[in-house]
Amino acid sequence: MPGTLEALQSLATIPEVEAGLTRAREACTQLRWHNALRRRTAQAAAESRVRGARAGAALEGAEVSVDVVRELVMGMTEWPPEPDPLERVLRASVQGTLESEHVRSIILSSPAQALARLHVAAGSQLLSADEVGRPRSPGETCEELVEAGPACDPLDLPGRLAGLYEVVACHEKVPALVVGAIAHAEIAVMRPFVRGNGVVARAFERALVQACGLDPTGVAVPEVGYLREASAGYAGALAAYASGTRDGVALWLQFSAGALERGAAEGGAISDAVLAGRLR
Repeated sequence: MPGTLEALQSLATIPEVEAGLTRAREACTQLRWHNALRRRTAQAAAESRVRGARAGAALEGAEVSVDVVRELVMGMTEWPPEPDPLERVLRASVQGTLESEHVRSIILSSPAQALARLHVAAGSQLLSADEVGRPRSPGETCEELVEAGPACDPLDLPGRLAGLYEVVACHEKVPALVVGAIAHAEIAVMRPFVRGNGVVARAFERALVQACGLDPTGVAVPEVGYLREASAGYAGALAAYASGTRDGVALWLQFSAGALERGAAEGGAISDAVLAGRLR
């Protein structure tokens, strides 16, 4: 633990990282005090999950309009009884993002349970019942996020997962965004599951930044922030993190800070729409 804590605190003091953290924190603070969130936080947070699920699915290659996702989440449109592969990815993103609301209450005290629950929600749309909610076993591979390098060997997963939980345990002494971004990257790079790792990584970060108090309303949409830079940077920033170098990890942290800053701006747009009565 001391080594993990010291490493995270050191990363947070890198000037470029610190500047990004400050901008993201200020954007989240500004969002928190939006007039619409005095009485209609639940409505704005629900729309954040809709837009987050849509952006997360797009990062996985499943492009769908936000109106379609909203209707599916609200039950105005039924999910197809025999979904095609893209529809399965979309539903995985929706289910994982929705579950982030429920695991935020346990993620700081029981991160392993939160991780498993997020994968049950997302992975049940992509895998057989005996493959969800547990790390890969020897012989099981993962073909996701290959741009970030090879996935962790199943035999090494217990140690990597223990490291992930140590990161979460540092949440009281390390900026929330650093904890969330590192957790996101760790899941995406090690890929503990056969499928659904990207969805789970983003949902885990979403729950963390809310539980740590950086985005207590849950209205920011960090997934939109990642999507807007996807063509230029999401996979590349993860690859930089996977390199294990200080510069590579710092690049990822700067990228994540920018994503949350943009996600807070998206939350502001949601709040404006709620206040104006444009969202029902």
